[in-house]
Amino acid sequence: MAKPKVHVYHPADETGESYLRWRAAGIVVETPEASYGEIVNRRERVELVFSPDTVAGVGSADRRTRITRRSLESAPALRMICKYSVGYDNVDIEAATALGILVVHSPTESNWGGVAEGTMAAMLAMLKKVREKDRHVKAGGWRDPALRGTYLGARQIDGYPGITVGIIGLGRIGSRLCDLLAPWRVRLIACDPYVDESAFVLANAQKVDLETLLREADIVTCHCNLTRETTGLIDAGALALMKPTAILINAARGPVVDIDALFEALEAGRIAGAALDVLPEEPPDPQTPLLGLGDKVLLSPHMVTHNIGTGLQMAVPWVEQAVLDALRGEAPRHVANAEAIPAWRDRFGGKSLL
Repeated sequence: MAKPKVHVYHPADETGESYLRWRAAGIVVETPEASYGEIVNRRERVELVFSPDTVAGVGSADRRTRITRRSLESAPALRMICKYSVGYDNVDIEAATALGILVVHSPTESNWGGVAEGTMAAMLAMLKKVREKDRHVKAGGWRDPALRGTYLGARQIDGYPGITVGIIGLGRIGSRLCDLLAPWRVRLIACDPYVDESAFVLANAQKVDLETLLREADIVTCHCNLTRETTGLIDAGALALMKPTAILINAARGPVVDIDALFEALEAGRIAGAALDVLPEEPPDPQTPLLGLGDKVLLSPHMVTHNIGTGLQMAVPWVEQAVLDALRGEAPRHVANAEAIPAWRDRFGGKSLL
């Protein structure tokens, strides 16, 4: 029997030890010559094609590498696409489900927790005008009324109600953000039609519909998966509902926000600002109009989860074990398209390649 082949199209194991253990288990490991940094920073889009004997594809959720139906069909014995990342939106998950191929992701706490912390940092930077104050003092200035920030929490002494933070998507990230905001005594509202009512109770967030959230929130922060439903979710119509003093944060996926509509809203002063860790085009074209809006926009290079000692490396043991499980004919943990498991078991259940 030929050895099973695992195609690592986005390497994340900095030590290479997981690849050595796979090889010791009888797996052929195929890795690219380019480094991870070179792969994620490229501008061209690539449709991945596997060699016919590939049984697993491994990488992250870089949207410039697209895994389409044709990609999945290029390897007839493909058992899984396995992600070092939480996200998996560069995979045609509907095609994978139809073909009985599992899409496995890595919702490590360092990843989703890092997004929540980074969102909190961006929120405070915008509301407290951290960048503006720093630049003003370094330029020789001192106190200026234009540098006054926003007080977040409710105050008893004068009845100030505090700001309202609206969270779109109350999964791991949205819930952790609620935890981080609890001591600040802000009003929390959230929209997520896919979680149980108890999630709102545990997060101390009022459940509202999207229109209400957009109208009432001083901060609108996006933490939803990228799907057909959420692509362009924040469009011109949604932005028109927001307060002129509101700030939009997107630490989910770039296409959730219509970037042209956002530019127009910011330029016209229909909303006050935006903090974006993600963009529809990554990295952005240097001529992207949004880049010229100064302090109205706070940008991050899609690495809000990258903290010292964390990053994708934290998911390496998960991915290593998931691949071994799948190649032994066992359904691994953290399957994103769980509805594909019955068909997958019919094809591969109990059929070990090791």
